[in-house]
Amino acid sequence: MSDPDTEQAWAHAARAGSADAFAHLVAAHSQALRAFLRRLARDDADDIAQDAFVLAWERIGEFDPARPFRPWLFGIAWRKWRDNRRGWRRLLARHAAYVETHAALHATDPGLSLDLAAAMATLPAEPRAVLLLCLGLDFTHAEAAQALSLPPGTVKSHIARGRQKLAAFLGEQA
Repeated sequence: MSDPDTEQAWAHAARAGSADAFAHLVAAHSQALRAFLRRLARDDADDIAQDAFVLAWERIGEFDPARPFRPWLFGIAWRKWRDNRRGWRRLLARHAAYVETHAALHATDPGLSLDLAAAMATLPAEPRAVLLLCLGLDFTHAEAAQALSLPPGTVKSHIARGRQKLAAFLGEQA
């Protein structure tokens, strides 16, 4: 993540039409955005990220550079994912396949990683996205609310209920 003052300068310049400044913003957020999308839609994540960056560039004039860029960009990506998904069951099937084949490679305790991924897959899209942003990517509640176009209270509720559901699911697996 970049320095907030530098990022704000890039945002101002990008809004004024600087492709180089926008490229800096993309570089600063690309990895985190793609990681977020991979947890929502493994197979489509790179395509959705690319679409989100293109749309962000097309709509950079609508961006308020007095506000943080990251939630605005993640909000575009979230809406792209939501608009592009073809069905909840298909998404769950792709996610489950990813968990089975890849999650154990990235964990010190493969069983825990698989259990957590399975638990996350049981959550509806909005609460899962909130948990991924706030707990996985260190978004503040306000940033997640802005990114997902949700009221801050809803974000807090999703976190509280999501944690309870995850704990209950993981407790049953033990």
